[in-house]
Amino acid sequence: MNNKKTWELAEILHELDHNYHHLQSFGVRSLGLFGSYARGTTHANSDMDFLVDLELPSFDRYMNLKFWLEDTFEQTVDLVLIDTLKARLRPIILNEVVYAKRLSPLPR
Repeated sequence: MNNKKTWELAEILHELDHNYHHLQSFGVRSLGLFGSYARGTTHANSDMDFLVDLELPSFDRYMNLKFWLEDTFEQTVDLVLIDTLKARLRPIILNEVVYAKRLSPLPR
């Protein structure tokens, strides 16, 4: 994708929040961004890293959400289920993940 839109963190979070009801159709409980887009250190080949908590996770829900994110942001997406975080990476990712207001695991 040569003419990719350059996404800023606030735009990504707004887009996620704007699509809150659609994301719920995938069973999303919480969805946050981590990695270079969350830190503001993207480069030409950066992908988007999302951390998700799915209600009743399934292969179909996971893949449908991944495809939706890739179509929406026109970027390669790494989608990580919160329950599959490796112990050594868990505190690092949880410390840097940024959530859209309505998709945070914290009380809304």
